[in-house]
Amino acid sequence: MPVNIVVPELGESVVEATVGQWRKAVGDHVSVGEVVVELETEKVDLEVGAAQGGTLAGITRKEGETVKIGDILGTIDESTTGSPVEAGERRQFQRETAISPAQPPPVPLADSAAAPRATPSARRLALEQDVDLRQVRPAVEGGPITAADIAENAPVRTGPATAAPVPAAPAGPQPTPSATTRTEERVRMSRRRQTIAVRLVEALHNAAMVTTFNDIDMYAVMELRRRHMDSFKQKYGVSLGIASFFVKAAIAALRAFPRLNAEIQGDEMVLKHYYDIGVAVGARDGLVVPVLRDADRLSFGALEQAIKTYARKAEDGTLTLEDLRGGTFTISNGGVFGSLLSTPILNPPQVGILGLHRIEDRPISVAGEVRIRPMMYAALSYDHRIVDGLEAVRFLKHLKELVESPGKLLLEG
Repeated sequence: MPVNIVVPELGESVVEATVGQWRKAVGDHVSVGEVVVELETEKVDLEVGAAQGGTLAGITRKEGETVKIGDILGTIDESTTGSPVEAGERRQFQRETAISPAQPPPVPLADSAAAPRATPSARRLALEQDVDLRQVRPAVEGGPITAADIAENAPVRTGPATAAPVPAAPAGPQPTPSATTRTEERVRMSRRRQTIAVRLVEALHNAAMVTTFNDIDMYAVMELRRRHMDSFKQKYGVSLGIASFFVKAAIAALRAFPRLNAEIQGDEMVLKHYYDIGVAVGARDGLVVPVLRDADRLSFGALEQAIKTYARKAEDGTLTLEDLRGGTFTISNGGVFGSLLSTPILNPPQVGILGLHRIEDRPISVAGEVRIRPMMYAALSYDHRIVDGLEAVRFLKHLKELVESPGKLLLEG
């Protein structure tokens, strides 16, 4: 009898998903627990496995459709118990009998059952670029192939590698070419990209958002990192970056100005006396903000380890809903991509976000003398409904002083 494939629980506050890629076609054999279809949610991608072995008998919801928890995605016929080899032979026979002799045989997809393990984003990129996953080596031995692995390898095409004949140039003068051909491409936005778009617009419409700026002399931090880089990496297994300094400084500033670590609920302010700091990282489908929980209790080493882990998981597409849940304040570092200055948009229901930018040498006045120092512009966006301008300016100034004198972080921490 047929068994339904249904949309599972999607996590806290997530009620909808978009059908991503079907990993199996109708008629394919599936084993218990084998991934059948991918779902895209506003936070993470999910893989739906088969609860019963058998044959995929039907697909109810196609790729790109919006579904809710409990919706039927397809059906598995558990009465069909043929082996995967038999099922493959049956599908090959059906393909051969459906194609005329004049037509070439179909080219197998890059993520067929014989392909190695890969993340959802890697499989999508492989299909888009026509790359054979079997010829891509993952960066982590034994780990899944990621989108970065595909980007770092020369594309290996899965289609026939026949070169197109080059026509001989006709004799005589050539006509002047017409205007350049203008093409367009229509690409479906992922569920995460759609959610990001909606929430950013909501933040602009619903919050009285204002941004204040300051510049920070990074000389002391850069020197401290230079002196302790090797011993830090030897002890913790990660490099000492600048993110941990700003997380520590932000927490100290939040303690001094608690309304930036709050949210608005109706006509009340909810002041939070814990510090779950979101750190924005780039992923292929858009920006994601994993959360450093109880960040005030973490050492510099623990912070750097957590940030590196989140960055890797974002690239691999393995972030979980728990990784992204909640958060009381956000730090976004556009400087790693070369941004000099920007106005970060709030991450609701949070009322504050700190934007970091690239470090560059600039002349400044130090004790009456002109010095060349590594400087960074920092931006604090805040909700003016709950945070006053003076409070925001003093918050950013306090953070600046802590970063410029990192020894104070030990006292404030």
